[in-house]
Amino acid sequence: MSFRVLFNIFSYLCRLNMEYNTKTLASGLRVIHLPSTSSVVYCGFQIAAGTRDERPGEEGLAHFCEHMTFKGTQRRNALQIINALEGIGGELNAFTNKESTVYYAAVQKEHLRVAVDVLADMVFHSQYPQAEIEREVEVICDEIESYNDSPAELIYDEFENLLFGGHPLGHNILGTAEHLRTYTTADAMRFTKRHYLPMKSVFFVYGSVDFDRLVMWLEKAVQKSPEPPVALEEQALPDMPVGATMVRHRNTHQAHVMIGTRAYGANHPRRMALYLLNNLLGGPGMNARLNLVLRERHGLVYTVESTTVNYGDTGVWSVYFGCDEHDVTRCRRLVRRELDKLMRSPLSNSRLMAAKRQLKGQLAIACDSREQFALDFGKSFLFDGKERDLDNLFSRIDGVTAEDVQAVAGELFLEERLTTLIYK
Repeated sequence: MSFRVLFNIFSYLCRLNMEYNTKTLASGLRVIHLPSTSSVVYCGFQIAAGTRDERPGEEGLAHFCEHMTFKGTQRRNALQIINALEGIGGELNAFTNKESTVYYAAVQKEHLRVAVDVLADMVFHSQYPQAEIEREVEVICDEIESYNDSPAELIYDEFENLLFGGHPLGHNILGTAEHLRTYTTADAMRFTKRHYLPMKSVFFVYGSVDFDRLVMWLEKAVQKSPEPPVALEEQALPDMPVGATMVRHRNTHQAHVMIGTRAYGANHPRRMALYLLNNLLGGPGMNARLNLVLRERHGLVYTVESTTVNYGDTGVWSVYFGCDEHDVTRCRRLVRRELDKLMRSPLSNSRLMAAKRQLKGQLAIACDSREQFALDFGKSFLFDGKERDLDNLFSRIDGVTAEDVQAVAGELFLEERLTTLIYK
């Protein structure tokens, strides 16, 4: 069977259930539901509150609240929260990033009402008991120490802090042990009262669900906030840093290198061209240009990748690789050569079509990860108010021209614009 036929099948399967149900409740909570025939339902709350919402002195507080939200409500203690879904074979999880906090569950469809009740209880009625804080804070400190022992992960956060010059977008999501050990019930309550509001949240569901019944459960479980939300003044982004190279001596087994710059926000007109360009250059495919050059052709690295992250008003594009310390200069030279090629010459029509075909195929296959797809369309609805539509996404990819790709490369890959961070 040809790739084109396989791709068309994947594309069709991803479109089968693309009729969303949406509603805004009296509380301000927005609900989005994508039907499916599976007996497993993925659901949860996405809240527009993350690291960038931390005020001075609150570093790490968003992630701290994520942990503590599991530790007791007006109706359930920590053990009862865990057992409520785990006891029926479900899963309960959460994560924090720079712009949001997410609490989500996977359950059999007959247990959805329990999941709705537990999630709403946690998000809007947690008590953050001080005794639990004193125990859990050491768990988070252990998480920080583990993270500090992973230079390939740590370098990403330090790199973003360099790009954003002390702005909350550059903060390490985990914070520091020193800060965490000072946080109390009052700190958690203050942050969540400010941000964990129905009108700043979306409840997403992917599964075989009676939507009207779901809405009824949520209307009962989520009440309108008694007080209007506090108007928050967002800190302006600092000026773009001038490109420079910084070296940190960390006595690592190998050198870790990041090269990159600020890029585009989520709604920037050039975002899709960058998405395509990034996938071609250092995406997950083994045929990505940087992997072919640094690993396959020269055997200099085990891992090389490029990534693009979009925030609401800005973004980050970067290349990461790990190599022997004596190969750093050579690897940087090879990366620079690939960037220069993309700046100098537009892609041929055949290469552009191949890059689009690969990206669309990867997206189509990604539909098979139902949990990740549920998280993705919940995020899209939270920040853009849009339903995740693969046909529209594919059309936007098809609309990218070779000149668009070259223009993005010409803007972002300028040597004087790039910041480099090296761990040795």
